[in-house]
Amino acid sequence: MGVPLNERKSEFFRTMGHPVRIRVLELLGDGPKPVRDLLADVGIEASSLSQQLAVLRRAGIVVSYREGSSVMYALSGPDVAEVMDAARRFLTAMMADQAELLKELRDSEPATVPR
Repeated sequence: MGVPLNERKSEFFRTMGHPVRIRVLELLGDGPKPVRDLLADVGIEASSLSQQLAVLRRAGIVVSYREGSSVMYALSGPDVAEVMDAARRFLTAMMADQAELLKELRDSEPATVPR
C-alpha cells in the first residue's frame, strides 16, 4: 500500500511553506524565468535561492531547463498557479473580513477611548 493522500498533501504544503518558495512560485506564475531574474526579484543570496529551487524541483513543483546560456525555471503545470491563486483569493477575503470586523469594533468603541 502506498503513502496515503493526506500525507502526500501535507508534504506538498510543507514544501511550499517557505516565504522564498512562495515568492518564487508567484513569480513563475507569470511564466518561465531565468535564474538571474528570480535572483533579482527575490533578493537573496544565490546559494540560498539555489537551495530553495532545488527543494521545489525535487518535489516536482517546478521544472528547470536550459535556454541558451540561461537556466530557466517554470511551474510544473497550471495547477500550481491555480493553488497560488486560490491561496491569494482566500487570504484576501479573510483579510477583508478582518478589516470589516476591526472597523465595526472601532465604530462601537466609547467616545472616551482614543483611537
